[in-house]
Amino acid sequence: MGKKVGSEKIKRENGYLYYIGKDGYVWAAPMKHNKGGKKKKIGSEKTDKKSGCMYYLGKDGYVYEAKLKNA
Repeated sequence: MGKKVGSEKIKRENGYLYYIGKDGYVWAAPMKHNKGGKKKKIGSEKTDKKSGCMYYLGKDGYVYEAKLKNA
């Protein structure tokens, strides 16, 4: 569905949600059941975000870009 835009592979940890922040970096936020976790920036690669696109971390650990239909 999406096009791979990142070249850095991110290793996932259990108990965290991963997302691409407004600053373009990958962030990890603790899930509700992960009481001891803290929000942290993961990786060093910055993604240039474009309007009308959604960015996400795929199962393989790379950042992907998908076009939004109604944007």
